Formats: sequence, structure tokens, C-alpha cells
Amino acid sequence: MHAVRSATAGLVRLSALFAAVALAALSLQTGAAAQGYDYPFVNGYAATVIGTPPVYRAELPKRVPKQELGLTVFPERRIPELFWYHDQLHYAVVRQRQKAPLVFNIAGTGASHTSQLMLAMERIFFKAGFHVVSLPSPTHPNFIVTASETQVPGLLADDARDLYRVMQGAYEQIAHTIQVSEFYVTGYSLGAAQAAFVAKLDEEVGTFGFKKVLMINPPVSLYNSVEILDGLIEAIPGGLDNFNEFFDSLFERFAEIYREEDFLDLTDDFLYFAYRKSPPTEERLQAVIGIAFRLSSANILFAADTLTRSGVVVRRNVTLSTLDSLTRYLKVCVRVGFSEYIRHLLLPYFEKRRPGVRFEQLVEESSLRTIEDYLRGSEKIGLMTNEDDIILAPGELDFLRSVFGARARIYVKGGHLGNLEHKDNVADIIAFFGAGWPDS
Repeated sequence: MHAVRSATAGLVRLSALFAAVALAALSLQTGAAAQGYDYPFVNGYAATVIGTPPVYRAELPKRVPKQELGLTVFPERRIPELFWYHDQLHYAVVRQRQKAPLVFNIAGTGASHTSQLMLAMERIFFKAGFHVVSLPSPTHPNFIVTASETQVPGLLADDARDLYRVMQGAYEQIAHTIQVSEFYVTGYSLGAAQAAFVAKLDEEVGTFGFKKVLMINPPVSLYNSVEILDGLIEAIPGGLDNFNEFFDSLFERFAEIYREEDFLDLTDDFLYFAYRKSPPTEERLQAVIGIAFRLSSANILFAADTLTRSGVVVRRNVTLSTLDSLTRYLKVCVRVGFSEYIRHLLLPYFEKRRPGVRFEQLVEESSLRTIEDYLRGSEKIGLMTNEDDIILAPGELDFLRSVFGARARIYVKGGHLGNLEHKDNVADIIAFFGAGWPDS
């Protein structure tokens, strides 16, 4: 690989292939439905990896009228040669023909505006009759390069200011093409936490006056959640050193099932059949999630380190070009967890700009607890999460129950975002942004 674009694309393709291989190795684990909720996976790790099988999904439009757009956020910013392909912040807009509410939708950790869940949410909101603006995560390389003021994402208040600036610019760019009745904001995973901080900022600035805010599977403490996800990498037999052998074993099982069953293509029907055929161990499920997260965090670390010349991975006096091989740098990035990014890049960066700041202070700032009073008192903010969400540390589910009360929908199963496309979840999302939940 001789350019960041190739390297990043390689990581993305590897993540996708790895996920597909993992899906093909997993089995359907069903349990008794609780209170009529028929999402099929009772194991939170299985739910996280597999998602919602087609038979349980809501009926949604297969296509929506979408336009891909680019936004120049900092006109004076010079994009390094290495990141030449990140010339603008990339986002998408889905329009209704008539006047309608507009939903700003924020992607989760490391995800672009074209991730699978973002595409699903576009279809959900279009079906509900809303316009949609889909935004990448502030931790996605495209956002870090073009739209992050510090280019060191991870502090929720800073990320929210960056997102708000992008929202203002995006709406200004499309306002003459769209009729908006009112504004909403939502996000999933890290994007859910950022949506809450964006809503709080909007109350001070007032550009949009968000009427409704929905948080879907947010972390309570970003640091606690990344510690959990970073730890899952140890589930690989023999640790990260055995990544290749672990991957090869999954791929071989995937190929074996494909050959045996003589499927014509790799559709959802094939994957659904395949993961029912061969039960996984919980350790394998954990390893799949751990590796996917590590690949995502590697992109974040490389982009932030290179742009700020922090010297964590690339020496400060080295300027990489499109002709340089990046393989050894990416190997280092994959071995560094997101929690180490916080300790060795984010903290030193802000220590220079905020003398006296402590690690514990930055951890606290990246938690919903810092805006607890706002979340408790704002009737327009709703929460959707799961009892078995794997990114929640002990006691954090109780915190969410206490803060949101009747404004929460907490499902008995679904892992982390595994049930987002389930028919009941989709119905609840649409209801929240419509007439609202009856008991909230």
C-alpha cells in the first residue's frame, strides 16, 4: 500500500470481509420472547455481530432519493498531500418532495455517512416522511481531516462544536432546495452521545431549535466503553499476534459452507443460513468485535497522529507522501488500543493547550454524566438501548434508567445496535419522532 487512501480502503474492506466471514460462522441463538419482543438473539455478543436477520426487519424502501454532497468547513486549511482525497467533508441529504421535518443523523465511532446503519436509518426516516442529513462520525478520517478544529477527536463537547459547525454549513448549502418544518437530531453509539451534546449547544446558540433528540445505544462514559471494546481483542486465541491464523480459520469455514450449499451469491439469505449452521464460541464473538473496533481505532489514531505531528506512530520530523509505504505504520496502529490513543495522544495534545488538565478530567468530560442535569430536565430527549448492550459498564444501565425514566425504551436483548433494524425498534423510532411515545 502506497497511500493512505489505499491503506484506509484496505482496512475498510478487511473489516467488511471479516464481518461477513464472522457472520457465516455464527449460529442463530433463540430464546423465549420477553413481553412479546421477538428479536432472536439472546447473546449480546451474537446480536452485536449479526444484527437483525431479514425475517425480523421492518419493511423499508429499498431506495431513497439521496444526493451526495461535499462541504468545505475550513477554507483556509491546507490538506496534506497524503490526504488529498479528503478535499471536503462528505455527507448526504435525503429529501421529501413536500415540507417536512429534517433529521440530522450522526454516525457511530469511526463510521462514515455511508455505513450500513446510516443507510438503514435513511430508509427509516424517509419512510416516516422526513428529510435526512447523514453525517460521518467526528472520529472518521474524512471528518478529522476536513472538519475537526483540533483534529484530535474524543472530547464530546469539542466534537459537538465541530458537528454543529458542519450542520450549520450543510443546511446553508441545501436550504434553497428543501422545505423544513422543524429540526431533529439523532445518532447511534458514539453519535448518540454527541447528539445530546449538540442539542445542549443548540439551546445556547439557537440555529435549529431542535424539537426532538433521540439517542440510540449511547455510551455513558466513552472511556469505559472503549476499555471494554479494547479488551475484547484478547479473546483471539494467543492474542493479537495470532490475528492472521484466526482470520484464516474463519475464512475457511465461510468458504466451506459456501461450497457445500451451492449458493449463487452472498446475500442476506446465505448469511442467515450459514450462521445458523455452525455455532460459535463466545470468545470468537468477542474476538470479532474486538478486531472490528481495533481496525476502526487504527484509522483514528493514524489520522490524528499524522495531522497533529504528535509523534505517537509517525515521527514528528517525517512528512509522508503518497509514494510512501504505510504498512509498518498501520501495523503499529492496529496494536494500539483506543484507550492508549486517549492517554498518549489526546491527553498530551490538550495538556499543551490547557495547562494543568488531568487525565481524569478528560475522562469525565467524555461522559454523559457531565450533562446529567440537562438530560434529566429535557423532555425532548429520548433514549433507546438494550439491557445486554456490551459497551455499558456495571451500573451504567441503571444510570440511564434513572436519568430518562419514561423517555427510555430499553429492550431486553439486542446487544450493541444489533436490533436497530428490528420491526419493533423501527416502529418506536418513527413513533418518537412522530406523535411521541404514549407514556413518555
